[in-house]
Amino acid sequence: MEPKLTHLCYCLLLFLPLLCQSTIAKPSSSPNPSSSINFIVSSCRVTRYQTLCVKCLAAFADKIRRNENQLAQTALAVTLVRVQSTTIYVGKLTKARRIKRREYLAVKDCVENLGDGLEMLAQSMRELKQVGRSGRDRDEFLWRLSNVETWVSAALTDETTCLDGFDGKVMDGVVKSAIRRRVVHVARVTSNALALVNRFAARHKS
Repeated sequence: MEPKLTHLCYCLLLFLPLLCQSTIAKPSSSPNPSSSINFIVSSCRVTRYQTLCVKCLAAFADKIRRNENQLAQTALAVTLVRVQSTTIYVGKLTKARRIKRREYLAVKDCVENLGDGLEMLAQSMRELKQVGRSGRDRDEFLWRLSNVETWVSAALTDETTCLDGFDGKVMDGVVKSAIRRRVVHVARVTSNALALVNRFAARHKS
């Protein structure tokens, strides 16, 4: 992984310590916390995993408020941190004791796929930050939004591809179970982020 990307993920880990907890965070200290939470709940209705969406974003209501761009950026930041954490975990499994050769190769491919997805997500975050700086240039605005949609979608594909190497009963076991649980989770978080990005884009394309 490139040093810049590693540094980015490290910084996000410092500033986003409460991601996707099992309980929804307490109301924020924003001027109208209930309004911010309601905005998140309403926005998450477009996602496939609505409860997970709210749990991941409620802690940042004071930052998101009712800003669609900030909502999408936060969703991507949450996703990036979760994928980074999962990539590190899966990578450690290549050194697990008694891991079979076939499992080792599948894990290695999975790490590469997750790494590719991580790059796409980091690139998407950088591009989405530029969206608000496009000014009145509508063509540039829409072009950047299209890039974000494409890259987040590619990241989701990379994550699901990670599990392809574990197809078949011959691969069943502790390694497959541990990886599947975590990868399915990050794929759901990514799916939610993509839905929120698509919602933001759709509102500006019409």
